[in-house]
Amino acid sequence: MRNYYKFANLNLDEANIFDLQEAMEQGNLTSRDLVFYYLARMAEYDQDGPHINAVMEINPDAIFLAEALDLERKYGGRRGLLHGVPILLKDNIGTHDKMHTSAGALALAQHISPEDAFVVRKLRQAGAIILGKTNMTEWANGISSSMQSKCPLPGSSLLWA
Repeated sequence: MRNYYKFANLNLDEANIFDLQEAMEQGNLTSRDLVFYYLARMAEYDQDGPHINAVMEINPDAIFLAEALDLERKYGGRRGLLHGVPILLKDNIGTHDKMHTSAGALALAQHISPEDAFVVRKLRQAGAIILGKTNMTEWANGISSSMQSKCPLPGSSLLWA
């Protein structure tokens, strides 16, 4: 899937936020394009390829959010450098949307946060697209020699010694 999308000679595998914003400002790239690109990359590495299981959950509204931010950019300008840029959050950062916040724990597998965490509010205000949640060890406990189990959530790639 390397170079799945190329926009205006922009290699999205290596582009930085300034490159992305410049391409979007010039009309050579949209936030919707970026969301589809990163969804394809996640599928390549999490489902089709080496199965690294880095992403726990994908935001089902990501494409709609991207389209709304593209329209906002077109008719009202951009909010800043994060406008329309997809990002992933660690699964212990609360989001009040359709995604769960489990902190890697089976006990919280179906938990929906009652509100956005402060950092999430700021990211959304800046126009970032919360694309999904990343995998993590249970309760962000890290790895230690005294832990003799694997991460309890299905699809986890984290094995403890």
